[in-house]
Amino acid sequence: MSEQPLRAVRAAYDATGLVVYQAYSAAIAGPASAAGTFVAPFKRDRMTWIKPSFRWMMYRSGWGTKEGQERVLAVRIRREGFEWALGRACLSHYDRDRHASAADWKARLRESPVRVQWDPERSTRLGPLPHRAVQIGLSGPAVHRYVDEWILGIEDVTALAHEAHALVRAGRPEAADALIPAEAPYPLPAALAARIGATG
Repeated sequence: MSEQPLRAVRAAYDATGLVVYQAYSAAIAGPASAAGTFVAPFKRDRMTWIKPSFRWMMYRSGWGTKEGQERVLAVRIRREGFEWALGRACLSHYDRDRHASAADWKARLRESPVRVQWDPERSTRLGPLPHRAVQIGLSGPAVHRYVDEWILGIEDVTALAHEAHALVRAGRPEAADALIPAEAPYPLPAALAARIGATG
């Protein structure tokens, strides 16, 4: 396998949209799946984190077993919405290579409705990998756009998560890989890549 860029957005995508993952309790996931978008008791006034990496979502949710994350949702969103978010994002942590000063970063952080955070990507066994996976935190107007404009559909993939987990536990990660949706580097415009600190 060729060496991966340190920070690249990898996702399942096509010409129209891409898939991001979230995990919630049944109380939120059930109505969202039925409505095709997020409805009450989902709270728009809280930051909501979307993750294009299935394996990172499995790490975060314990394969859909952690309390409040028992249902894993694959949310297909419009590419233009995703890129709108990245174009207004601020890194969650100060990066001296991308901000004039810590004060400049803090000012951007206060003004931005979107956070970007890079965490170690995970293998199918959920061990850390050398390259990073992106998480995107939406707040304020970004949440409203996400819920009202960007979502093309929601699929409950909890059964897939549990089936893949069972294969990993049985010592068959390659079989789990065959089930997990393929993710490829998302073609970010150069300005967006620079804004979020992507390196590939």
